Amino acid sequence: MAMGAWTFTNNSKTYMLNGAFDFDTDTFKVALFLSTSNIGAASTTYAGLTNEHANANGYTTGGAAATISLSGTTTVTVDSTDVQWTASGGSIVARYAVLYEVGGNVVCYALLDSTPADVTITTGNVLAIQINASGIFTLA
Repeated sequence: MAMGAWTFTNNSKTYMLNGAFDFDTDTFKVALFLSTSNIGAASTTYAGLTNEHANANGYTTGGAAATISLSGTTTVTVDSTDVQWTASGGSIVARYAVLYEVGGNVVCYALLDSTPADVTITTGNVLAIQINASGIFTLA
């Protein structure tokens, strides 16, 4: 299984340019969503998304914290810490990972399996969202 590339929502590019996202100070999380979610290019807020993985089996509603960092001057890379969940008491099943600003807007989303297919992590195993060594995105 190979995770797909991060896809920005239609509004996220505007949010970056008008300062709605402050990657230096805002709090961000990565949450998991089912194949029946409405996540897509037209998505705007985390609150408007449907069918997040249930608060169970090692997953907490709202997802896990993503620590964002910026590097560079003329070329700026936006990076994040990896996030992970360990399944316990049952499986974690998801199709999408969503990076969003806590209390606010969706930045981007990715298919967890580029087929696309649901990813199932059984009890005792870890689902890790490993951010590419080149970061989430680069502005040049």
